[in-house]
Amino acid sequence: MRGIGKSFPGVRALDGVTVDLYPGEIHALVGENGAGKSTLIKILAGVYTDYEGEMQVNGEIRRFSSVRESEQAGIAVVFQELSLVPELTVGENVFLGREPSRFGVVQWDELYAKTSRLLAELDLDLNPRVRTGTLGTGTQQLVEIAKALSQDARILVLDEPTAALTNAEAENLFSILNRLSAQGIGIIYVSHRLHEIFRLSQRTTVLRDGRTVSTEPTDRLNEQQIIAKMVGRQISQVFPANARTPGDVLFEARHITTQNPNMPGRFVLNDISFTARCGEVVGIAGLMGSGRTELLMSLFGCFPGEVSGEITIAGCRVLIQSPIDAIAAGIGFVTEDRKRSGLVLDQTILANITLASLDRVSGRWVTNESRELAASRVLADDLRIKASSLFTLAGTLSGGNQQKVVLAKWLMTQARVLLLDEPTRGVDVGAKQEIYAMIHRLAQSGMAVVMVSSELPEVLGLSDTILVLHEGQITGRFTRDSVTSEAVMSCATGQQVCA
Repeated sequence: MRGIGKSFPGVRALDGVTVDLYPGEIHALVGENGAGKSTLIKILAGVYTDYEGEMQVNGEIRRFSSVRESEQAGIAVVFQELSLVPELTVGENVFLGREPSRFGVVQWDELYAKTSRLLAELDLDLNPRVRTGTLGTGTQQLVEIAKALSQDARILVLDEPTAALTNAEAENLFSILNRLSAQGIGIIYVSHRLHEIFRLSQRTTVLRDGRTVSTEPTDRLNEQQIIAKMVGRQISQVFPANARTPGDVLFEARHITTQNPNMPGRFVLNDISFTARCGEVVGIAGLMGSGRTELLMSLFGCFPGEVSGEITIAGCRVLIQSPIDAIAAGIGFVTEDRKRSGLVLDQTILANITLASLDRVSGRWVTNESRELAASRVLADDLRIKASSLFTLAGTLSGGNQQKVVLAKWLMTQARVLLLDEPTRGVDVGAKQEIYAMIHRLAQSGMAVVMVSSELPEVLGLSDTILVLHEGQITGRFTRDSVTSEAVMSCATGQQVCA
């Protein structure tokens, strides 16, 4: 791809970007959110057909007019946001639109046999006839990769493939990618996790503000050099210095027990109790499936299973049976999947920011537009949301800026308790630091923050108190001064109970 340029209304997304890929190479593509990575990938995938510059595949100049043309050229793209159909089986998703057939009749046995072979290549012990919507996010990510492999691709593009994977699943993926690379498949690997870049890639291209900053052998770079190229400055301290002194208990959960909605008699959470003080960040660690997300959903009144227990805020018991109750009680919830449950993608930044607080910006009968705009602009400026205006559609923003809009929405409600589920998932290192600083500022202002993160350094670096979950129970409680990563992992795997 040479001299690639792409513009959207009011935004120059790409400006003369050049990237090349050799057979059998794993080529890392890194940059802050908004640097142009997703736009470049969508051009390669045939999503965007109107662009400047030239693209060659196997020495032949190509300009794809559709996704199908890109796939026929041997290019498979696995996007960060899953594109599976939950109601279809794994096999149906893998071969969707390419089902093996004879005389117009789908050969189902052949379809499922091929799917089984692909799943075996991924060391994924999974029934190809199971409905995809019943699988966890990490397993669905591996199904997406199986779908890409089913196309006999010669170029494989992976956008944040490990964002929803456990460590074991990620290790399995790395082995698969190295095996595919040895077979001559060229791989473009997009990730904000720099240790993965150093582990996998032979070369690294850095984008910043829609331009190519550099392409260099990865083994000639270090982490600080890549970060400096990405953000245009040196970053010395990842997490803000902890100068907080938590006050009185603001939020308390007592004996929270949640039933599995799909398996009567089974519990997702069992007798969870904890407190969060004014000015305190409570971090929740645990492996995938430990109940971390289910805990936050239960506290916010949006988990589909039956929930029992008590919640108090500032010493007063509150009954939370729905998100409306939670918002009225002063609780905000930044969900793990911002596109599905955090934003209305076809609405503006302005509409999304005020969505949960229209009563605050409304007159007696209609919304006070000037008040709505003024309040939203303050938050957008404070969080450094990059967009041409507040009337930009949320769906056109980069992942990091979308996350900032979600955060702004809950800040607008003036919530006293903020629940954060993977607040920096799919966010680059520069935007991460901004979110870390914001979490620190919110806690300093007296808010109680309860944060779930799969990144253990994030939990340890931000939290005053750390809780560890294993199979729906608290197995560890630590303070910032007493915690070690080894102790957390022992509790998370059930090897040691430190509650």
